[in-house]
Amino acid sequence: MTLDDTLDRHVELDRPEVVAEVRAAFDRYERALADGDVAVLTELFWDDPRCVRFGVTDRQQGGAEITAWRHTHPTVPPGRVLHDTRVLALDTGTAVVTTLFGYPDGAVEGRQSQTWARLPTGWRIVAAHVSELPVA
Repeated sequence: MTLDDTLDRHVELDRPEVVAEVRAAFDRYERALADGDVAVLTELFWDDPRCVRFGVTDRQQGGAEITAWRHTHPTVPPGRVLHDTRVLALDTGTAVVTTLFGYPDGAVEGRQSQTWARLPTGWRIVAAHVSELPVA
């Protein structure tokens, strides 16, 4: 028996409706990021002291810190393009989204991961990590 067989018997991996819901929430987040819509960006992060966001040169712990940081950094540079975006739905209430991103100058490859949880208020990011590496 493989690990995938074991997981498939205990969790409901990649249910299409869950993947679609999380992808829609992720797309909404990305639109808000490009538009500088702080209200939506704040809404989509879990408002809890245990929520964490690791940025390229920053980190925040808890909804209040994330919201305060977002008010001073509401958008990403223009021209951000995503590729290889993947949604892994672990069950009906938990998913991980990973994506790569870049900008028109091609100087960096960005990497982004988010853990999403279905909460009573809807799908929310409970942990996020963003990093960039120079393109050789």
